[in-house]
Amino acid sequence: MPQAGLTEYVQGFALSAGLIVAIGAQNVFVLTQGARGHRPWLVAGVCAACDAALIALGVGGVGALAAGSPWIVALLTLCGAGFLLAYGLRALKSALRGESLGLDEDSPRPSTRAILLTALGVSLLNPHALLDTVVLIGGLSSRLTLSGRLSFGLGAGLASLCWFYALSLGGRALAPVLRR
Repeated sequence: MPQAGLTEYVQGFALSAGLIVAIGAQNVFVLTQGARGHRPWLVAGVCAACDAALIALGVGGVGALAAGSPWIVALLTLCGAGFLLAYGLRALKSALRGESLGLDEDSPRPSTRAILLTALGVSLLNPHALLDTVVLIGGLSSRLTLSGRLSFGLGAGLASLCWFYALSLGGRALAPVLRR
C-alpha cells in the first residue's frame, strides 16, 4: 500500500474506532451475547459485516448524497429510532418484571434465528450506526480520491471488525463479574 493509501487507511481506522466505542444498542447486544455465550462469534461477525456494508455504501457515495439531503438523514433516524424504542421498551419490560440479564447458566437460550435477526436489527436499523457509517464516514471520505476512499473504507471496516470481536471476547471474560 503506498504511503498516501496508508495515511487514509489509518485515518479511516482511527475515525471508525473513535465512533464505534460509544455505548449503544449494537455494542450492548454484542457484549451481552458474548457474556451469555449465545453465538457470540456469529453476533460479532454479523455486526462487523453490517458495518462493513454500511461503510461501503457511505464510502461509495451514499454518504455524500445523504449528507447533502437532510430528509434522508431524518428518514433514517426516524426508522431507526422506532426500532430502538421497541427494543428499549422490551428491555424495560423485562427489567420491571425483575427478569435477570440472562447470564445464569440455566437461562433459556434464544434460537440462532432470533439472535441473527436481532443482530441485523441493531446493526441495520440503528440510527447511531447508520449516521456514523454511512453519513459521517462516507461524507468525510468523499473529499478523497477513489483509491483514498477505498483505503479509508478498508481501515474503517477493520476497526469495526476488531471492535466487535474484542467486545464479544470481553463479554465472555466479564461474564463471571456480570453474573454477580
